[in-house]
Amino acid sequence: MKYLKSENKYIVRIDKGEEVVYQIQKICIENNITAGSISGLGGTNRVVVGLLNTTNNDYISKQFVGNFEITSLIGNISKMNDEVYLHINIAISDENMNLNGGHLNQCYISSTCEVIIDAIDLDVNRKYNEGIGLNLYEI
Repeated sequence: MKYLKSENKYIVRIDKGEEVVYQIQKICIENNITAGSISGLGGTNRVVVGLLNTTNNDYISKQFVGNFEITSLIGNISKMNDEVYLHINIAISDENMNLNGGHLNQCYISSTCEVIIDAIDLDVNRKYNEGIGLNLYEI
C-alpha cells in the first residue's frame, strides 16, 4: 500500500494481495484520522460481505471467490471506544456483470484498488444502540 497526502485528502493505492479494511485502518491510525469519508474502486478475488437482518438482529455473512470488479467502495470513518471505526460497503461485479454487495468485512486485492480518503477535522464517536442492534453515531 502506498499513499499521498494533500491537506485533508489521501490518495491510496492498495496492492495485489493486500486486504482493504486493514490497509485503510492502518492509514487512519498512522495519520490520526478520526472522521472522514472513503471511496474507491479496483479488482478483487476474495470478498466477505455482510448484512444485518433488522427483524431478528442476525448478521448474515457471505464470501465471494473469483474474478470481481469493485464497482463501488464507499464508507465513513469514526471512533468507537477510542479506536478507529470503519463502516464500509462494497459492490462487486462478476464476469456476467451481476452485482453483489453489502457491508465490507474483508476484501483481498487481485490487481489494484484505488481509494480516496477525505479526512474531516472532527472527533466522531459511535455507541452501540440495543434497540437497533448497530453502532450509531453519537450526535
